[in-house]
Amino acid sequence: MNLVTLTTDFGVHSMYVAAMKGALFTVNPNVMVTDLSHAIPPQNLVYTNYFLQATVPFYPKSTLHVVVVDPGVGSERRILFVDMGDYQLLVPDNGCWTSLLENDVKPAQVIHVIEAKYFRDQISNTFHGRDIFAPVAGYLSAGVDPQLLGKEVHDWIELALPQAVCTEQELRGEVVFVDDFGNLLTNIPANPFLEWQDEPLEMNAGATKIEKRVTHYADAEIGEPAVLVSSMNTVEISVNQGNAAKQLQAAVGTPVQIKRR
Repeated sequence: MNLVTLTTDFGVHSMYVAAMKGALFTVNPNVMVTDLSHAIPPQNLVYTNYFLQATVPFYPKSTLHVVVVDPGVGSERRILFVDMGDYQLLVPDNGCWTSLLENDVKPAQVIHVIEAKYFRDQISNTFHGRDIFAPVAGYLSAGVDPQLLGKEVHDWIELALPQAVCTEQELRGEVVFVDDFGNLLTNIPANPFLEWQDEPLEMNAGATKIEKRVTHYADAEIGEPAVLVSSMNTVEISVNQGNAAKQLQAAVGTPVQIKRR
């Protein structure tokens, strides 16, 4: 494992992130570490799933992704090492990562991390990121066999994500992710939408009717809402050089409907 990434809900300039990195470098001073994000909305496991789905597949093989979005810290929830073949995860067993199992993808191995000799000597009930996740990641990055961390398991908590409904006449879903530009990413897959590219459509985000359908942002007038395909291959609603979330008063959970006329 040549690279370790960190994803948390600790905040961009958090002392907690700094402490995690210190504990990680204490075990393996030569490890390469990069931040995916520390701006995950607090305790938001659904957001974490979509964030990981959009980022993890683009990292080099054998990367270890450490995810600490952990509302159950200090409880009996498990910590899991997940070998996905091309990459590995170190995660709390709360479903924050299970969107990566779509399309019948299965882990090569899942280990319940319990071997305390790979933890810090003193364990805080409120900061397992520093005291367990970081040192374990350090040992893994230094070449420790994951089998030494604990016992293999075949069950884990899987988070149920909202699913779109697609029929011959209608695509119905919801906003599942709002990016920093205010673009509204939905759970409606791109393919059925693209199949209707030459047909008149009725498109709505919440109570707002959207008239424009585009292939890229600048294809709409400045300030004009439009529907297009996102980089995640789902339906997206944007405002050219504007903020769709603010302009349309939309947020995660806002219903989105596309109907053939």
